[in-house]
Amino acid sequence: MNTLYDKVNLECAKLITKRYSTSFSMGIRVFEKKFRAPISAIYSFARYADEIVDTFHNADKERLLTEFEEETYKSIDQKLSLNPVLHAFQLIVNKYNIDKGLIEAFLKSMKMDLNPIDYDWDTYKEYIYGSAEVIGLMCLKVFCEGENEKYNRLSAEASSLGSAFQKINFLRDLKSDFSERGRVYFPNVVFDSFGEEQKQEILEDIELDFKNGLSGIKKLPPGCKFGVYLAYVYYINLFSKIKNASILKLKTQRIRVRNRRKIVLLAKSAIKMKLNLI
Repeated sequence: MNTLYDKVNLECAKLITKRYSTSFSMGIRVFEKKFRAPISAIYSFARYADEIVDTFHNADKERLLTEFEEETYKSIDQKLSLNPVLHAFQLIVNKYNIDKGLIEAFLKSMKMDLNPIDYDWDTYKEYIYGSAEVIGLMCLKVFCEGENEKYNRLSAEASSLGSAFQKINFLRDLKSDFSERGRVYFPNVVFDSFGEEQKQEILEDIELDFKNGLSGIKKLPPGCKFGVYLAYVYYINLFSKIKNASILKLKTQRIRVRNRRKIVLLAKSAIKMKLNLI
């Protein structure tokens, strides 16, 4: 990652991350410098794949995703791509020995978004693993810097954290996923009849994921611990807002944490970190 070409492509990944996600980019900024570009590269790769299935409604999404997948593996094997996102991503995959199985699982979940699916528990778990848990595992590969024993020890908790984030995303985006894309990810849930009892079951499941995820955060290396904790804090606050929102509000609005609130959370989290309270 020393050539000008490498640096420019990694800068593109950082820009994409900043423009697409305020929360994620704020978390990355508090990482130790060596982790910032690699995590941005992973995020931008996932973001672009997601963009294909979520927004390119007038294009042949299946063809675009197939080409994206083929170019992904080609770039990893050749250690080069003229696509800035894929070149940045392959740099990180090759440097940190990210398992291709994680990439395959992610792209499989993206393919699941090409057509509406009536999710059961098996497909629901499969989708969450591929769309969210593996992203956390890719990041963990970076954080562990080749220490496989540490990676194996923290992988279950990293998966739980990714799972919690994704399930909250499903609740936050309940309206747009259904109205714009015809999707409801939760198994045995029909949008029109989605009610409080089903919501409470989902919230209890997320709380368990959060508990396991926080346990893993406390064991992370110092250079990345604060950034991951900050993402956790943002999502806990979003979770609280969703928990207190009515079913009608979830079906008609996108719940969010305002940027001013995120800045306050950043400051409070920084104090906790400084006092070794995490």
